[in-house]
Amino acid sequence: MANNSYSGVKNSVAEPNHDGEFGCSLKELRSLMELRGAEGLHKIQESYGDVNGLCNRLKTSPVDGLSGQPADIEKRKVAFGQNFIPPKKPKTFLQLVWEALQDVTLIILEVAAIVSLGLSFYKPPDSENRNCGKAAGGVEDEGEAEAGWIEGAAILLSVVCVVLVTAFNDWSKEKQFRGLQSRIEQEQKFTVVRGGQVIPIPVAEIVVGDIAQIKYGDLLPADGVLIQGNDLKIDESSLTGESDHVKKSMEKDPLLLSGTHVMEGSGKMVVSAVGVNSQTGIIFTLLGAGEDDEDEEEKKKEKEKKKEKKTQDGAAMEMQPLNSDEGAEGEEKRKANLPKKEKSVLQGKLTKLAVQIGKAGLVMSAITVIILVVLFVVDTFWIQERPWEKECTPIYIQFFVKFFIIGVTVLVVAVPEGLPLAVTISLAYSVKKMMKDNNLVRHLDACETMGNATAICSDKTGTLTMNRMTVVQVFIADKHYKKVPEPDVIPASTMDLLILGISVNCAYTTKIMSPEKEGGLNRQVGNKTECALLGFTLDLKKDYQAIRSEIPEEKLYKVYTFNSVRKSMSTVLKNADGSFRMFSKGASEILLKKCYKILTVTGEAKVFRPRDRDDMVKRVIEPMASEGLRTICLAYRDFPASEGEPDWDNESDILTRLTCVCIVGIEDPVRPEVPDAIRKCQRAGITVRMVTGDNLNTARAIATKCGILQPGDDFLCLEGKEFNRRIRNEKGEIEQERIDKIWPKLRVLARSSPTDKHTLVKGIIDSTVLERRQVVAVTGDGTNDGPALKKADVGFAMGIAGTDVAKEASDIILTDDNFSSIVKAVMWGRNVYDSISKFLQFQLTVNVVAVIVAFTGACITQDSPLKAVQMLWVNLIMDTFASLALATEPPTESLLLRKPYGRNKPLISRTMMKNILGHAVYQLTIIFTLLFAGEKMFDIDNGRYAPLHAPPSEHYTIVFNTFVMMQLFNEINARKIHGERNVFEGIFNNLIFCTIVFGTFAIQIVIVQFGGKPFSCVGLSIEQWLWCIFLGFGCLLWGQIISSIPTSRLKFLKTAGHGTQKEEIPDEELEELEELDEIDHAERELRRGQILWFRGLNRIQTQIRVVNAFRSSLSPYEGLEKPESRTSIHNFMTHPEFRIEDSEPHIPLIDDTDAEDDPRSSRELSSQLLLLFIWMVVYICPFCPLLIQTMISASFGC
Repeated sequence: MANNSYSGVKNSVAEPNHDGEFGCSLKELRSLMELRGAEGLHKIQESYGDVNGLCNRLKTSPVDGLSGQPADIEKRKVAFGQNFIPPKKPKTFLQLVWEALQDVTLIILEVAAIVSLGLSFYKPPDSENRNCGKAAGGVEDEGEAEAGWIEGAAILLSVVCVVLVTAFNDWSKEKQFRGLQSRIEQEQKFTVVRGGQVIPIPVAEIVVGDIAQIKYGDLLPADGVLIQGNDLKIDESSLTGESDHVKKSMEKDPLLLSGTHVMEGSGKMVVSAVGVNSQTGIIFTLLGAGEDDEDEEEKKKEKEKKKEKKTQDGAAMEMQPLNSDEGAEGEEKRKANLPKKEKSVLQGKLTKLAVQIGKAGLVMSAITVIILVVLFVVDTFWIQERPWEKECTPIYIQFFVKFFIIGVTVLVVAVPEGLPLAVTISLAYSVKKMMKDNNLVRHLDACETMGNATAICSDKTGTLTMNRMTVVQVFIADKHYKKVPEPDVIPASTMDLLILGISVNCAYTTKIMSPEKEGGLNRQVGNKTECALLGFTLDLKKDYQAIRSEIPEEKLYKVYTFNSVRKSMSTVLKNADGSFRMFSKGASEILLKKCYKILTVTGEAKVFRPRDRDDMVKRVIEPMASEGLRTICLAYRDFPASEGEPDWDNESDILTRLTCVCIVGIEDPVRPEVPDAIRKCQRAGITVRMVTGDNLNTARAIATKCGILQPGDDFLCLEGKEFNRRIRNEKGEIEQERIDKIWPKLRVLARSSPTDKHTLVKGIIDSTVLERRQVVAVTGDGTNDGPALKKADVGFAMGIAGTDVAKEASDIILTDDNFSSIVKAVMWGRNVYDSISKFLQFQLTVNVVAVIVAFTGACITQDSPLKAVQMLWVNLIMDTFASLALATEPPTESLLLRKPYGRNKPLISRTMMKNILGHAVYQLTIIFTLLFAGEKMFDIDNGRYAPLHAPPSEHYTIVFNTFVMMQLFNEINARKIHGERNVFEGIFNNLIFCTIVFGTFAIQIVIVQFGGKPFSCVGLSIEQWLWCIFLGFGCLLWGQIISSIPTSRLKFLKTAGHGTQKEEIPDEELEELEELDEIDHAERELRRGQILWFRGLNRIQTQIRVVNAFRSSLSPYEGLEKPESRTSIHNFMTHPEFRIEDSEPHIPLIDDTDAEDDPRSSRELSSQLLLLFIWMVVYICPFCPLLIQTMISASFGC
């Protein structure tokens, strides 16, 4: 396998031999890193002697690292490559244009426009023209007739505009995604040793030969060989698939691979391969080479398999017994295997709504075309009694194409293709702005999900507190000091043990550095609790750095690093006489249980009994904790040389019989802005819970300071152990019912492990106690927080204190680790939701009005008052421009004054429905008044019943102009969706909105005054313009009237745009959904239409066949096929015969006396014709099979 992975990419990477320069080549190092475990160790020993030999060959020092000289770094980049894996090429603008052209409605429009264009150049003989009926005559002059091509050309031009706008939006969206990705990558830094200095550098700057420091929580950025390690355990599952953590040591397995996670311990490694030559890089390169072709083939194969499965299932779909035993058995299993929750609530609701509106638009456009065609045919061939002349055929076809174009434009206006655009713009805009609010969004949908959040489970340290820790109290030498004591009051022997223990038993990457500004506070680098202890040594006028220089990290004999199970850290030193001394530090109540002695005022150790411990807890630990201090116990243990070397792997024996040195109380002050932020959350209907590793009293004190707990509240504060005891049954299994009794009142979970956090989050999400499903946000910084961050609806990782693993699992990174940034995320999330609702309110008003005007106008005047090109312009206003204007509204504090919407709250509320219908009534009244009485009001020529190539009329121009003016003013109305009266509030805070409104107005003036034939417009006078603007302004006045009507009175109004409920998904769909990661609502809606059709058709066929069989006195089951023979929908369509799958025959009861009423042949003919008609309709209308079935039932007496 190693050979394959190498040879697969060898052509893509330059491989000069650099033996002369560095003593080992790129090829050698790559082949070394492809080995595992003992093989790798053997290869190092054989080729280089040991790791130091490898470092010599790579011209680097294991202690001081590389020199850091730019020339040396550049040389290494040339020889061994850069630490950068080139991303997949983005789609070009032309590719995006091609994708935008795939839109079905646009293709239909293009075809219709081209046909219209072609026919407009056909000139029938003038003498014959008058024989083609009234509708074809009446052309003003030859010039106008010759201008017939303009409409077709204008439609094509409009299509080009729509395609370019769509492609540009997709292109800018992709650009933003890549910008976001590169921002995340730039944020990633890794600690290396250069010139003897420990410095963090960007991951891309790491080169072969660098000495990198690795610690708990790191995601390794390159391949390397371990040169010093403490208790190091690596999760290699991302490369090997093995879930067990792999122990790494210089004696057994020193090879470290890029892309793997450090789960425990710390150490140093020499970097041996970077970028495309690292193990992760090799895999990426292999994927990148054949990715596209292979992916396509895979997808095709999968689709074919699915099709086969669907067709086999399709035939069985109708007759499957609903309550069979098999169904009952499988039901539970299927529901249990439901795919993961929809990540984006809004996306689901929108897709569903868009499909429903699209279906309604399709029906309306089909009916419009049918009515136009029928009216034309009836008028021309029946009322005027014209024969179909051969010469007139092109003219008639031109009419039909015109009708078809009107129908398609109705569809274009009805289909809300601006919805996805609005979502994208709103999310992309929010993400950009959220960066300024210290929220780095990794997954777009997390931004919107945050608006629905009902619960936040927050860490304490660093999120609610400042994460600047200092030792403020100490119990040492039998005395409790309320502030740090003077060094001379502590016995010298105790002081030496204390300083040595703190210096060596804190990670060497943790240190206190001088302040950046003079007079400022010292900088804390690394783990903040350890920084507090190192600061404590400085307060005692001692220098920890001198001890570290004397005992470098390489001399530490054994290190047990801190993890969530141990809750402590221990370091073993070997003395000159062969004895060992171990220093430990950890949670006070845990470590005190392992102490059997304590140092006294004289520096001697005395026995420490359980009752002494209980006394210590009461006198020292609880008072410290009640003041919100974190208590840490420092202890040590000696292992005499006479007893020989202990078994270091037996931790339970090692970490016992300790001697307590002291107990410190560490203060981490609450961030000043947090109490206010938590108040805002509570007012916004969001419950904040604290989940911390600190003890219960400390957690309770901090929770009270933050405002999570109020005095006199009846809320629960539990420790991890008690929480687990309450939620588990006798067998130790977690029960949801037990969690449901706890979580609604739980506010603080102390001494919790990451598993407890995951259990709590999962329990809240899965709970059905409350009417609404909870949407949970979680903060985490540690490696083990990964599962909880992934499980949560939105995972927040800490940008400063967070490990790479936590960041990888999160949706949003808090760049300042501050809780108040989460509140800003909630505000932005709600703003996204509101922006989409504003856009919907505006667009649906235009939809309703435009479709009704086009439909009614077509039925009454045989032409649409709004021409195809005008409709496309309106479509552009309400789709692209409106989505830009309304989706970029900045958030306001008022968003936090209401409760979360919830996952199932409809997108279109009753208030919005009132606004949509109310404004539609006003606009329709104005439009129809202008349409049927406008010529009298303005004393102009009537524009109705215009012939085919008639010039544009003032009448219809006023109708069009007024319509657009009403949309512009209604766009201002749409800024408020909760019934607010002041629609202008904050309008100038949104420059994009103002620019678009004024820009659209300016373009409208140009279109009307200079658009001419292409836009079917005539220039209007100042007076006519003022009337149009006045009628448009009426929308604002009408909006005030609508606001005055209380929504509570309008009970008949329905809401729309609900999310899909789990129980709404039919069982047969659950099976297929199992394979998916997320539910695709569009797919589901369309599939539901198919299923409905096949069910309806099956029932129709069944009834016809049964009726025929009974009437011809045949056995209804004669010559029936077995279901297996129906292998495809094609067969099913070509042999529409009755079939039965039920085990028992169900004989329909019908009246036999009707059997001889009609001749059999006519009955069969009518049946066949009926089926033929149905199969034709199936391709036109996605509805109504059950309606047809009902009609047949009635006609046959079933």
